[in-house]
Amino acid sequence: MAELEKEHFITTVTEDHETSCWGCGLRLLLPTRAPVFKCGWCGAITNQNVNKPETKFLWWRRLRDRCFVCILIIFIFFVVCGGVWAVYPVVFSISYTCGIIHCILTMILAASTVSTFCLAAFQCAGAPPIILWGSYPVVGKGDLENYTFCHYCSKPKSPRTHHCRSCGICILDMDHHCPFIGNCVGAANHRHFIAFLFSAVFSTIYVSVMSAYAGLHIWPPLNYRSLGHLNGVSRNLALIALKEVMLALLSSAVQLSIRGLVLVYLFISSVSVEIGLSVLLWQQLCYIYEGKTYLSHLSSREGDQTGEKDCQNILLFFGFRYPILRYLPLPSLRNTRKKHKK
Repeated sequence: MAELEKEHFITTVTEDHETSCWGCGLRLLLPTRAPVFKCGWCGAITNQNVNKPETKFLWWRRLRDRCFVCILIIFIFFVVCGGVWAVYPVVFSISYTCGIIHCILTMILAASTVSTFCLAAFQCAGAPPIILWGSYPVVGKGDLENYTFCHYCSKPKSPRTHHCRSCGICILDMDHHCPFIGNCVGAANHRHFIAFLFSAVFSTIYVSVMSAYAGLHIWPPLNYRSLGHLNGVSRNLALIALKEVMLALLSSAVQLSIRGLVLVYLFISSVSVEIGLSVLLWQQLCYIYEGKTYLSHLSSREGDQTGEKDCQNILLFFGFRYPILRYLPLPSLRNTRKKHKK
């Protein structure tokens, strides 16, 4: 009798849930209340658990980006103007030809760095393609395959599109949001961003070399107190010698002119920026070599997906076409036809 009573309570209820697809507007009948489902006609993916987020901190992010951009522009012009002012007496004292070459190189590097920075910072990072959606007659079968709905912008979002909360818009092939350019790095300005990194790295290398060369010429002579009395080789003697050299440098640095102090600042700042930009450039080139962006790298790491690594990804990223590739001595570049996937 107890088993019969339990059978009355064990029942299975199947209830169909009717909902609509945001992509084509068709009414769908789901077996359960699935929070995420895919339309069988247009291929759009609907997530019913996502609520429209708040955007009250958007103005603060934009203000932060504007401040970073202003600081970076001021720093670039200070390095250019300060470097020319501090270095030109030493360079022109060597020879007039060296001074002219230095001015030409400075103008080329400054123009390339500023122009690529402006293209990366003030150009749209990449608008997603405009596609029809919302009603069945205008949406064909598979037109919205794997599309999702952006609740920030209230419009469709392709699988290669990501919404940036700092910019407040959807970006095609978004790599990351860079506060120092005040813009996202996406399909439209990714090349300009890489070109800016190359130009900035070469410029900082040139600034560090020239500031060190000019600084050695105008640095006051070093006065060692007891370095000449040290004899032998030991760890303690090496530390004492290093200490004497540092004290001599500090004592002579007090006698530096304003031009010398500017050269010291240019050397330290250029080396620091050079190291940071070189690491960022190497990371970007590694992602391009793998055919990914930074965001797709994070998603593939979570999903344990591996991309196809090929040098052709780098060539295609910079706009080299297949007729050029067959003249290269690399067989892998001539035989493959893989596109850069972001």
